Amino acid sequence: MIATDRLTLRPLRVEYAEPMVEVLSDPALYTFTGGEPPSVAELEARYRRQLAGPGRPDEQWLNWVIEYDDALVGYVQATVTDGTAEIAWVIGTAWQGRGLAKEAAQGLVTWLRAHGIGRIVAHVHPDHGASAAIAAATGLERTDVLEDGEYLWSTADPA
Repeated sequence: MIATDRLTLRPLRVEYAEPMVEVLSDPALYTFTGGEPPSVAELEARYRRQLAGPGRPDEQWLNWVIEYDDALVGYVQATVTDGTAEIAWVIGTAWQGRGLAKEAAQGLVTWLRAHGIGRIVAHVHPDHGASAAIAAATGLERTDVLEDGEYLWSTADPA
């Protein structure tokens, strides 16, 4: 569990699928990432896969749901490989504009740093200003690398 001033990041559990379906139900959430709102069954299956992990000893999947004011409002995740964590964040539409994604992402980065992760990266669509601001607030800088239509944001490689 990770705690910030306003949030609790709870390790993912399959039981969170039902409340998270509501959080992830707005098609607008998928404007920059693609996809569509999942059903409870689809989200349960996704959570089972995430909890099972990648099946590779050199990679970890870390996933948390975000709790705010006694409600689940989004998630953060990190895929860790060779001392690098690729992070992502999503806040449900009803809770956007309150700085929750920034706070959750900063909490995640702080936790990763405390656990020895030296490099942190994220991929952000060029037109997604809010996610770019969050990436910058966590200490990431946009690179000129464009992968699958998204810019790579990164901390400096550790010395």
